Amino acid sequence: MGEKSRSKGGCCGWFIAIVILAVVVAAVVYTVKVKIHHSHSDKPAPVPGPPGAVQQKYSSALKTSLQFLDIQKSGKLVDNKIPWRGDSALKDGSQASLDLSKGLYDAGDNMKFGFPMAFTATVLSWSILEYGDQMDHVGQLGPAQDSLKWITDFLINAHPSENTLYIQVGDPAVDHACWQRPEDMTEMRPLIQVNTSCPGSDIAAETAAAMASASLVFKKADSTYSSTLLKHAKQLFTFADNNRGSYSENIPEVATYYNSTGYGDELLWAASWLYHATGDNSYLKYVTGQNGDDYANWGSPTWFSWDNKLAGTQVLLSRLSFFKGKDISNAYSSGLQNYRKTADAVMCGLLPDSPTATKSRTDSGLIWVSQWNSLQHSVASAFLAVLYSDYMLTTQTPKLKCGSDSFRPSDLRDFAKSQADYVLGKNPMKMSFLVGYGDKFPEFVHHRGASIPMDSTANCKDGFKWLDSTDPNPNVATGALVGGPFLNETFIDSRNNSMQTEPTTYNSAIIVGLLSSLVTTSSAVQSFT
Repeated sequence: MGEKSRSKGGCCGWFIAIVILAVVVAAVVYTVKVKIHHSHSDKPAPVPGPPGAVQQKYSSALKTSLQFLDIQKSGKLVDNKIPWRGDSALKDGSQASLDLSKGLYDAGDNMKFGFPMAFTATVLSWSILEYGDQMDHVGQLGPAQDSLKWITDFLINAHPSENTLYIQVGDPAVDHACWQRPEDMTEMRPLIQVNTSCPGSDIAAETAAAMASASLVFKKADSTYSSTLLKHAKQLFTFADNNRGSYSENIPEVATYYNSTGYGDELLWAASWLYHATGDNSYLKYVTGQNGDDYANWGSPTWFSWDNKLAGTQVLLSRLSFFKGKDISNAYSSGLQNYRKTADAVMCGLLPDSPTATKSRTDSGLIWVSQWNSLQHSVASAFLAVLYSDYMLTTQTPKLKCGSDSFRPSDLRDFAKSQADYVLGKNPMKMSFLVGYGDKFPEFVHHRGASIPMDSTANCKDGFKWLDSTDPNPNVATGALVGGPFLNETFIDSRNNSMQTEPTTYNSAIIVGLLSSLVTTSSAVQSFT
């Protein structure tokens, strides 16, 4: 007994020793790997060359998303690719002897709201300027430029004199009391304008930003058109700056739909775009001087949206510190660093593993800020993140510091992909929120034209039977990015649930930018000119 007992004890001793040794070896290996990982993270990743291998899912989704901009076109449709759409609103603007027939319908209704429409144009321009080579690589640059010009043609006509800008076509109360295809509208389409006696710095400056950014898009292809856009942009910015006031305070009836929470962000946004379009240092002085102190909210990250342009401005101005660096005068460099530091803070808030990560996200990791049109913030956040990632990668900036932690450009890109993938179907609902993409997507989109058969002759009131119908939409609103899920990651596919199923054109512009960035890898353009 004693002999056997000693033998067992010896075996146990050896076994325990082997286990301890294995744990020690594993710990050493792990420590070495961590050290190697961190040492590699200090080295910048290689700069991508020209557009390379195409990510087919993003390419397909990009092509799909651009189609919704065609669906939303007003006016006489040229080379119409949407079989269930036709000419509409051909007399818009006629009471002011203007041709306001073009432009885009805002969402599921037949309204033209100038504030979100101009923002749509600015973001679409930004997307083309940053990722036009990637769009071109998959054959989507032409459609994106065509949709942009459809908006800017409208904006040019909506600005008939230096201090007058028409900002809305249609009466939302009348429009929302009808459910009909835009081709069948017979109601009056009144106009609303801002001017020196009724200023709207926010909407005038956003329109200036749209025209300045678009002037860069068309600079090589059509220099005359580009110059026209830039002239309007300068005039509108001067009008906005010299006649300060909020359009939704001065015109209270618009506040129900697109209320502006302030105009300072638009002034900085417009001046930033005008600097990029002109190289005129007066615009740089504008954003880094007293106006920056007054309106930039440096150090306070915000969400990028049609109402608040600060995060977009911070990322856009960060281009200068990334790419121009020492070429920027010391007079402006400290102000630009404030924008860059705030952009850093925005990025740190988005990264899920950052010590300052925002809690505004679902359990599955989707950025979630508002139950109305929830996807606008997740997609906009992802777009800014991938831009910043590409700026870092192209300039060989290896790390982003977030508190005591640091992150690589690839971490920002991974975050952006996570948001895009969620939208395209990698979510608890196993559905795509981009209509027409994937096997399962919303079928009851809150959209008049999509919900009414094209051979219907329903008038204003008769059309409500289609709103209330239990049948899926007879026309697919291909490319529509709907509002999106609730915080608990549920989605009710119902036409009467406009909170979740209504698409918007500005959603489309942002998803176009995000998908264009993910189609393939390429170094960021260092100058828009």
